[in-house]
Amino acid sequence: MGKIFDVKFMISTVPEIIKYLPVTLQLTVIAAAIALVLGFLIALARYFNIRVLSTICKIYISFIRGTPEMVQLLLAYYGIPIFLKGISQATGLNLSVNGVPPSVFAIIAMALNGAAFMSETIRSAILSVDKGQLEACYSVNMTTGQALAKVIVPQAFVTALPPLGNSLISMLKGTSLVFYISVMEIMAAARVVGSRSFRFFEVYIVVSLIYWGCCFVLERLLQYVEKKMRKFER
Repeated sequence: MGKIFDVKFMISTVPEIIKYLPVTLQLTVIAAAIALVLGFLIALARYFNIRVLSTICKIYISFIRGTPEMVQLLLAYYGIPIFLKGISQATGLNLSVNGVPPSVFAIIAMALNGAAFMSETIRSAILSVDKGQLEACYSVNMTTGQALAKVIVPQAFVTALPPLGNSLISMLKGTSLVFYISVMEIMAAARVVGSRSFRFFEVYIVVSLIYWGCCFVLERLLQYVEKKMRKFER
């Protein structure tokens, strides 16, 4: 009778699984960067209540918040090729996703998901800054862009940093879904290793420890950044 729990096997799987950690981190960093920029633009569109665009942003946010991340990932993976095929047929352009790695679709889906949540965080942080400060900037002939860059956004960013950090951690954990579209990261590696020996429990413990370690380091880094930024507050 075999062992119920094999510690040696679990330890032996660590090098094979952790070698795909750079893929997980790369997906997270790229998707988070895109999501932050897109989320900031969406937040500004809603903050200044730009017609039509603000309504589109509300519908987009509602859709993202109301559908599972797994569904969004599959929609991106299967929908983007169909969308490009439709454009090709309508315009005569030769648009194709053949040869595009699945990780690109994963990044798109993760970025769109993260942007919806980050935009609400950023908008709330901007709204927390007294509107009188914006009016004060206008009174000294500052443009809206200058007021945002020099006065409003720096204050809002300090407020938004903790929830933005939570979004980043959620995106890191969300990479565990991308193995469904054949992206080889630590979760996919764990399934491959586990299927060879049918010891899935051991490999999933390894994966959970890797994710936990990454999130722990990320939490400490975000706390350090927040502490440094709040150093200049009175």
